[in-house]
Amino acid sequence: MPASLPPTPAAAHAVSAYPAEDLRVHTGANAGDPLASPADSVCGDYYRLAEGATPLTLMLDLDSPDGEGRLAPGSERGNPGDPVRLEGRLSLMAPDGDLVEVLVVNLGAARVALPLSPLLTRHVYSLIATDPTPGPIRLAAVVAGAFARGTRVALADGRQCPVEDLAPGDALVTRDHGAQVLRWKGAVTLRAEGGFAPVVVQPGVMGNPGPLVVSPHHRLFLYRRDARNLTGAAGLLVQARHLVDDSAILRREGGHVEYFSLVFDAHEVIYAEGVPCESLMVCPSVLTRLPEDLAAPLRAAFPGLSQRLHSGADLAPEMVSRLPDRPGARLPLRP
Repeated sequence: MPASLPPTPAAAHAVSAYPAEDLRVHTGANAGDPLASPADSVCGDYYRLAEGATPLTLMLDLDSPDGEGRLAPGSERGNPGDPVRLEGRLSLMAPDGDLVEVLVVNLGAARVALPLSPLLTRHVYSLIATDPTPGPIRLAAVVAGAFARGTRVALADGRQCPVEDLAPGDALVTRDHGAQVLRWKGAVTLRAEGGFAPVVVQPGVMGNPGPLVVSPHHRLFLYRRDARNLTGAAGLLVQARHLVDDSAILRREGGHVEYFSLVFDAHEVIYAEGVPCESLMVCPSVLTRLPEDLAAPLRAAFPGLSQRLHSGADLAPEMVSRLPDRPGARLPLRP
């Protein structure tokens, strides 16, 4: 890879966050104030996301040697290497009773809200609980590489099985290591809004007979011979969100989406709707981001396991637009 384009660290995790000024107290004791630290927040206040608020993409490196989180290359706020500190969390309740947990994160020069499920601009949220305890940033990373319900995955015997029907012990075909046994499957249901809305690859766009529906940060394995000069490899791991062109590949918002993540003994490339896609990579940085009810069974199933990223070039966001015939424009990509 060219020295002028350093790769995003393997531990970096893409998240969507809102500047503090976009999430203000609508009514209550602190009416008009932007998001404050949990220690200074007042239960009973009502919050509202500003109309037209656009989430920032932050790349978080949670494995820095000093134990602190850092911003990684590709973040839309701050500079690579800036410290990232968790100030605590807020529990907000929507009018329909849906609970949204928001991490309050300090980037040094700015404070941001990192919602663990979607915040909607048309809702007014009641603050029902605060937790001012700092600590490691835990993210619902299971959606980083996840398939939506109904997605068909190739078994080793050639059958196509809906992802929700898979079970540990099933043998799936992989791109590089033949038949591999599924070790673990995780599931999470989220509102299909904002940064949590799935990406849909329409039938036929990548040779897929049916729609391929994945989480936005799920990486697809694509072969591009002409990308070798840019990335150092012809095999590319590209996040689905970078392929969106609002026509052949689009975001599907509305309702809820059930995501499933698949884990093997190694980080594998498997076939979903005929398209090679990554499995969930298990390593300490992933385990520290998962909610405890997901992290605990993974630790039990994989004691001491630390998988390495698949050998395909993992594209940082700023590199995607530099590919010849940018992915998602005329879609010259084929698995």
